[in-house]
Amino acid sequence: MALSGPVGLVWLRRDLRTRDHAALFHALRGCAQVHCVFLFDDAILSPLPRADRRVEFIQGSLESVDAQLRALCGHEDAGLIVRQGLAEEEIPRLAQQLGATAVFANHDDEPQSLARDARVRGLLQAQGAALHTYKDHVIFERDEVLTLAGAPFSVFTPYKNAWLRKLNAFYLSSYPVERYAAHLAPRPTGERLPTLAEIGFEPTNLPQLALPTGSEGAAQLLADFLPRLAQYGDTRDFPAIKGPSYLGVHLRFGTVSIRELARLAWTESSQNQSPGAAVWLSELVWRDFYHQILAHHPRVVTQAFKPAYDAIVWESGAEAKRLFAAWCEGRTGYPLVDAAMAQINQTGYMHNRLRMVVASFLVKDLGLDWRWGEQYFAEHLNDFDLAANNGGWQWAASTGCDAQPYFRIFNPISQSEKFDGVGRFIRRYVPQLAALPDKLIHAPWKAGPLELAAAGVSLVDAGQALGASSYPRPLVDHAEARDRTLRRFSVVKGAVDSQ
Repeated sequence: MALSGPVGLVWLRRDLRTRDHAALFHALRGCAQVHCVFLFDDAILSPLPRADRRVEFIQGSLESVDAQLRALCGHEDAGLIVRQGLAEEEIPRLAQQLGATAVFANHDDEPQSLARDARVRGLLQAQGAALHTYKDHVIFERDEVLTLAGAPFSVFTPYKNAWLRKLNAFYLSSYPVERYAAHLAPRPTGERLPTLAEIGFEPTNLPQLALPTGSEGAAQLLADFLPRLAQYGDTRDFPAIKGPSYLGVHLRFGTVSIRELARLAWTESSQNQSPGAAVWLSELVWRDFYHQILAHHPRVVTQAFKPAYDAIVWESGAEAKRLFAAWCEGRTGYPLVDAAMAQINQTGYMHNRLRMVVASFLVKDLGLDWRWGEQYFAEHLNDFDLAANNGGWQWAASTGCDAQPYFRIFNPISQSEKFDGVGRFIRRYVPQLAALPDKLIHAPWKAGPLELAAAGVSLVDAGQALGASSYPRPLVDHAEARDRTLRRFSVVKGAVDSQ
């Protein structure tokens, strides 16, 4: 690659690290001097609550990036530049101030991000600078894995098979950023990282959660996960067990390289025959799958992937809003659902099995539009990622690509009995039920008066105020709700049966 000019600017977005970083590598290799900037984009920040764990995670991770940049080049004058404002204003302005003729960034295929990048590219071009972008967030993107007919896949298993056939060491190799680290430039005099308060945000409970920030935090979680990797396939569905890697938020913000994780999973599964690693690799393939779906079908942001499913009439009006509020607040009367909602509300995390359970419950027990739940997750998940969140919700709602059939409706009681058999997870997040025996904790309304009294539990009607020892009766009867859902989805039955 020819030099792009004496000065380059790397624009960090969802890639908050310096190791194995595509855009940083290309900038350092092609420019004599390289600056790095992170922008707190007001277009993203403005709608957020003033206490947002994700913003605090980013702020902590930027401190890590700042230290990494200094360590890379070996002098204290290096470091991260941080700005706040709108991308189309701040990035061209900073490039001009630094004399940068090239800005380097990694791909972001979300529709709003593509529109933002198009605006920035045009403004940079007007002042004689270029915007170069690279693949970094996934292993295969856009048109890299297609059917034999040259079309994007819409079913996961054949996509996964094609993905695995294409995979080789080249796609998993790291970018040797360190080789060109001497090209890192001193940052402008007076630059420093802003505090959380200076960007207009307040502290959250993030420091109290087991969620370390930055690349060091990702490395810590990965080291903790590796001894458990072989059992991942057996433990990942049980929310009371330490089964997952908990790296979702680090993948979301790029504090760890997807190539590093996929390389590890691929090596362990193919060379060491680790069944857990094979399952984990499959989960990473799902991530690529949903990103290519979003890239090829941006309409899924607001519409069903299967157009026929947009004909479904969801519940609406005051009663629907009441049901939704109960779901959001963990007052459905189904303990596993309520425990899962307590988990996301208190921590910003929800176990993957529980994401499926609560999504199915919202859509197929309460009859509410999947987009309501998708938006709630977008507002509360630390690891919110548009492609994966949309894909997961449309899967649960049966409206998406390779989704569960509309007639497959999770039973919240049997899911609870199967995946939290002794109620350990429920007891943690719904403590008022803690004294119920295991056989009753999944469906407290089945307990008799003496059993409830012995456990100190008082059942109240849905909608009543809850006290320290009270718990609501179910919002809906699952069997009746299932019948309503089958009738609701009958508008698409013909289209589905003909597929």
